[in-house]
Amino acid sequence: MDVLVLGAGYAGLTLTRLLEREIPDDVDITLVDESPAHLIQHELHRAIRRPDVADEITIPLADAVDRAAVRTARVESVDTDDRSVHLESTDETLEYDVCAICLGAETAFHGLETVREHAIPLKRLHHAEMIRERTLESLERYHAGETAHLVVGGAGLSGIQVAGELAAVLEEDGIDLASTDRASVTLLEQFDTVAPSFPPEFQRAVTDTLEGQGVTLRPNATVIGADARSVTVELSGDGRQSETLPADVLVWTGGIRGPAALDGERPVVRRDLRLEDRTFVVGDAARVVDTHGEAVPASAQSAVREARAVAENVARLVDYEREGGLFEPRLEGFRFESPGWLVSVGDDAVAQVGPSVFTGNAAKALKTTVGVGYLSSVGAIREAVDLVQREFVEDAERGDSSSRR
Repeated sequence: MDVLVLGAGYAGLTLTRLLEREIPDDVDITLVDESPAHLIQHELHRAIRRPDVADEITIPLADAVDRAAVRTARVESVDTDDRSVHLESTDETLEYDVCAICLGAETAFHGLETVREHAIPLKRLHHAEMIRERTLESLERYHAGETAHLVVGGAGLSGIQVAGELAAVLEEDGIDLASTDRASVTLLEQFDTVAPSFPPEFQRAVTDTLEGQGVTLRPNATVIGADARSVTVELSGDGRQSETLPADVLVWTGGIRGPAALDGERPVVRRDLRLEDRTFVVGDAARVVDTHGEAVPASAQSAVREARAVAENVARLVDYEREGGLFEPRLEGFRFESPGWLVSVGDDAVAQVGPSVFTGNAAKALKTTVGVGYLSSVGAIREAVDLVQREFVEDAERGDSSSRR
């Protein structure tokens, strides 16, 4: 039997490692990804300010799996009827008995071609490098008497983290955002609050933390265009009007779309996360509705939890195919229950556990603990140790405080 896992992000790598333990050794597992390394996506924003973290947030797939075969190739298409996958980079076709599509999501520009042309997304390490390079160039112009206006479009978790990181870059360069009109970090959001998909208490804490770091928040501002030095937004209110804002650097985190192998779509999957009979879609590549009928947010936390559910269902299908039987096994429905939420904001963090919201050292310690747990779960022990050392050393040097809301 052949089990394919397409994509080695949070969902794909977690699923592969679980399958290695849960299905028999004579079942072949193949993990396909266009990169030979797993990227710790929720730490990618840190590479904007600290390029040396690149080694800490990339894990070679060959080191992360045990018996699964790793194929470095780009998936072009998936034929669920024929149970086959075509690989673009090698022009091969792989057949499967069970497949999990974990290809993640791509950046959506919503038809805004000028934004696509002038903005930088944040999905890969080279994007972080581009943002850093453009930001440093802007700072050089600032010190020569020009401006350094940095704009982030989209105030989801990724946009929040980028805005906080950019504010920290300016602070480390000696720029006080409260006392200059030649430099700014602005976070745009089309809805009326940052983190619009999250609980109100979390939203308020994130808002306070961003503003405390000098980030200008512009809710109810929908991006409609951009050029090399500005971005145009449409404002929501009593009437609709547009406004053009200076943007020496524009970072775009304003939405996601499905992977090219799914024609840019994020299909809605069944409660057991199946797209078709023997094909699952897991993580950001899918629109997941759980057993409660609730939409599951696209996040690393969701992807890992979905992967655990799919591992159990794939194992049941494998056992059925190997042993036979009159009736197919009953597959478990996915139920999403989040214990809380975490987000980095520059050198600070915001965490919500139940009704309690934390910032400062308490939130950072929790975020580090969660990060170490994930790294350990994918076999990245060295990276887990490095994360603990880095976080605690930086905290000790800054002498940070904590607060509870």
